[in-house]
Amino acid sequence: MLFIVLPVMTREEKFMQEAVELSKKGMISKEGGPFGCVIVKDDIIVGRGNNKVTSTNDPTAHAEVVAIRDACKNLNSFQLEDCEIYTSCEPCPMCLGAIYWARPKVIYFANNRYDAAALGFDDSMLYEEMKCDIGERKIPLIAVGRVQALKVFEAWKSNDDKIEY
Repeated sequence: MLFIVLPVMTREEKFMQEAVELSKKGMISKEGGPFGCVIVKDDIIVGRGNNKVTSTNDPTAHAEVVAIRDACKNLNSFQLEDCEIYTSCEPCPMCLGAIYWARPKVIYFANNRYDAAALGFDDSMLYEEMKCDIGERKIPLIAVGRVQALKVFEAWKSNDDKIEY
């Protein structure tokens, strides 16, 4: 009798497979680029997202941002404590920033930034821009109205009723 041993997927591979399927679904339905993401808490998917940049005309509608919004809505929280992020590609700088603000415990990714760059999704300019001083960036950053804006910051600082994050 011949037995065939099939490889068993780890839980991480199963969740990553869900993210990859979302990337495929979004690409096929022409919602955006080939990127997908799921957010998991206690072994349950609490947020899903695929890239919807071109279908929504929203440059921030990357899979990770869409999934973060979905998970936060479903969890009724602006933080993703004790959550895991599974994304079909290494997060771009914008998504990485959003992920850090959401504070999950871990990020898993499949394709890397170089795989994405080979398809035309090249974020290297953004990584380089972040290293530059403000005055050396390609898009000028010009400070205006700081005196008035600082008053709002001072009001926030002295507000005992604020919700910190």
